[in-house]
Amino acid sequence: FSCEWVAAHFRFRQPHSNLAYALEAGKGGTRAVLMAVQAHIITYLLFTRDTEHTHLERLCRIGQREQGQALAVALAETLWAAGGGGRAVVCLITTAGTVMPHTGCRADTFTERIRLFEFSEKAAAQEFISNHINCFKCEGSHGVILFLYSLLFSRTLER
Repeated sequence: FSCEWVAAHFRFRQPHSNLAYALEAGKGGTRAVLMAVQAHIITYLLFTRDTEHTHLERLCRIGQREQGQALAVALAETLWAAGGGGRAVVCLITTAGTVMPHTGCRADTFTERIRLFEFSEKAAAQEFISNHINCFKCEGSHGVILFLYSLLFSRTLER
């Protein structure tokens, strides 16, 4: 992965601002992944989340907790859809390496530490993601790469 991909994570704009619902996206390859998730975030905030505010206020009046919840819902929805509605796989990084690279492959100190968590219920996947949301949104978390791996494993390599 390039330096841009390694540094990419899901980062919102300032809470309680006019763009509190928006993910920050740099230029390059990660932008497409971020914008796909952004569409699910907006859908959740406008049409799913229960609030008394008008549609535009629903987007702007969210705090940090609501941002995390919206991201968890968006990630879970996307992974569930990728899994065909019957499974979702979430990839997280462990502290110790779990797999040694094959001969001829170079270790990147990231891929070797990935652990897979499989879910057969969307609600369970969403709760797990919500409980581990910092693994996707904190600086240095490799959040976009983790989500990309999660998409691939949810979809399965055969599909």
